[in-house]
Amino acid sequence: MARPREIDGVESPYQRLQRELGEMIGKANPGDKLPTEPDLAVHMGVSRSTLREAMRSFETQGLLIRRQGAGTFVADNSNLLETGLEMLESLETIAARSGMELSMGGLEVEHIPAVKKLAEKLGVAVGERLVCVSRAIFIKSQAVAFLEDILPEEILNSDYLQDGFSGSVLDLLIKRGDPELDYSSTEIKVIPAPRRVARALDIQRGEGLLVFEADLTAKNGRIVDHSYSYFLPGYFRFHVNRRIGII
Repeated sequence: MARPREIDGVESPYQRLQRELGEMIGKANPGDKLPTEPDLAVHMGVSRSTLREAMRSFETQGLLIRRQGAGTFVADNSNLLETGLEMLESLETIAARSGMELSMGGLEVEHIPAVKKLAEKLGVAVGERLVCVSRAIFIKSQAVAFLEDILPEEILNSDYLQDGFSGSVLDLLIKRGDPELDYSSTEIKVIPAPRRVARALDIQRGEGLLVFEADLTAKNGRIVDHSYSYFLPGYFRFHVNRRIGII
């Protein structure tokens, strides 16, 4: 949808809507629930589609959170996890440094056959069994991330996940020390929340999520873990130090 531009200093209807929504969010307390979309659209004097577009921009900024079947809430940014991307660390390590406590829920351990792409990536035969570990990570009672790791059975079998597994496959492998890990190659993107992930995070399907798709490589050069980390906006702030390129 094309957004009306400001002409001669006059505030456009869309700009007015964003300003009024921003003021409403600014006056609200963390966790407050906004009126329903139909009621809010009538109150703001706009269509539901225009309202939804404006609200999506505040969701992207991490100021609003939609929960499936419950409504839209003002985010609690006091539970913000902040870290640089120069060092690969687990969410548990980042949270501990900030004095925050995380918990894990919805742990599922599945055995899946290796399709061609995964087989080539992980150095196994097509059809060989892989271990898929998926779980949600919570701050207090709010699910804030959904993690999925796919590994060869020889690297990680379900026996390692029976006792004391807190949610981090990375920490488990580091503690075990075999294989010895070297680096992670990560693609960062924003995608619409898939059905399974939306259900785990208690949000609406299709909402924008920040995703890290990563390959964890051992010092022998083998990729030992292909993972997906889905982050709920409003609970994470990532930053990176970059050098100036010389032309």
